[in-house]
Amino acid sequence: MQIPFRMWCVPSAILCLLSFPLGIAQADEVHVAVAANFTEPMQQIASAFERETGNTVKASFGSTGLLYAQISNGAPFEILLAADSATPRKLVAQGLAIASSEFPYAIGRLVLWSAKTGMVDARGAVLRSGKFSHLAYCDPKLAPYGAAAVAAMRSLAAYGALKPRLVEGQSISQAYQFVASGAADLGFVAMSQTFRRGRLRSGSAWIVPQERYPPIRQDAVLLRAAVDHRAAAAFLRFLHSSRARAIIRDYGYGLSE
Repeated sequence: MQIPFRMWCVPSAILCLLSFPLGIAQADEVHVAVAANFTEPMQQIASAFERETGNTVKASFGSTGLLYAQISNGAPFEILLAADSATPRKLVAQGLAIASSEFPYAIGRLVLWSAKTGMVDARGAVLRSGKFSHLAYCDPKLAPYGAAAVAAMRSLAAYGALKPRLVEGQSISQAYQFVASGAADLGFVAMSQTFRRGRLRSGSAWIVPQERYPPIRQDAVLLRAAVDHRAAAAFLRFLHSSRARAIIRDYGYGLSE
């Protein structure tokens, strides 16, 4: 599902910052709070940004809910890359982020994955088979991918039956680790954790149809404390670049036009 890209209209102060070429400003450090599902693409994007600009990226990864709590309590981040659009808007409403800087950087995809080859079939029928002990997912109150997993299970009329088998992780990274380590037989994880350039990296998986859960629109936003921060503005510009978008697409995310 493609979500139309809305124009990024910025106030003059931010527009001035964004008008500088990426490599001109003196090298600086930018602190970015990043939703856990975006860990691998972020690492590649940060490396490319650092090579191009000389700036340094310090990224902290976690569930969107926990990152929101840290920002609300004064954590020194300049940018949030959330796994939803609701959290950036909540920060804007609280005066902690710049409304005009918010934009969708990726559209997430949910996958049912097992580290075991052949365990997950192409239609997800394993969920009804009962041939597994534990099913991992992440806390739906903290992580949008967890909420998407619950929505998918409900759409299959399977949530009640599956609930006794659920193993809950604090973030999508922890849910993935439960499955990778064998603590859970299978689990709902992000496509970016299991696919690369359209190919499954290991195990077996079912790409959950997008009509089974609400769209996972992942928004970036500049935090209020960074309104005059050149490296932060440069990083947000870089997220729009063809290089960054190619990396994001490689990990299975959708992109807004």
